[in-house]
Order: sequence, then C-alpha cells, then structure tokens
Amino acid sequence: MVEKVESTPLLADASAPWFVYILRCADGSLYTGITLDINRRLQEHRGELGLHKGAKSLRGKSPLNLAYSTTLDSRSAALKLEYKIKQLAKAKKEALVNGALSLDQISE
Repeated sequence: MVEKVESTPLLADASAPWFVYILRCADGSLYTGITLDINRRLQEHRGELGLHKGAKSLRGKSPLNLAYSTTLDSRSAALKLEYKIKQLAKAKKEALVNGALSLDQISE
C-alpha cells in the first residue's frame, strides 16, 4: 500500500520577497532559478528532502553551492531578471557572481 503524503500548496504572500539565485555545480556550470524560499529550494535541488523536486539538469552535478542571490518584490520581476541572467554569456554570469557586474548593468 502506498502512503499518500498531504502537502500544503505554496501560496505566494503578496508581500513575500522572491529570490533569483545562481547555483554553482561541481563541474563549474551555473544554474539560475527563482523561488520564494531559497533554503528549501536548495535542499530540493540537492535531493535532501527525498522528493526529487530539483531540476533534472542538476542531477549528478553535486555538490551544488549557492553562488549568488538577490531579492525582488514580485514574481514577475523575478522571472524577468531570471530570463536576463540566463541570456548572459558565462563570463558575464561569473562577473555578476563575483560582484564585477551589477544588476543595473544587465538590466540595460
């Protein structure tokens, strides 16, 4: 018999900040995503919660380390920034992670 686990749907509080984050994988690659709870999401990516809710593209690339994060006021703003970061060349993503590139510079 399979036990059904009840989960509470994650409802976004209008005042809750959204995080845009960049993870560094063991192979040096960078992964960008958004979330309301950065600690929970990192655990999901690492498989620490046993629910396999992390991105498939990160499987087998452990250890995963948080390289960068910033907060935004809305999901829409977070999605737009995530898209802009994903469009950057790796060198520019590295510059963002290292602080040599600011969010203002990529928003132009």
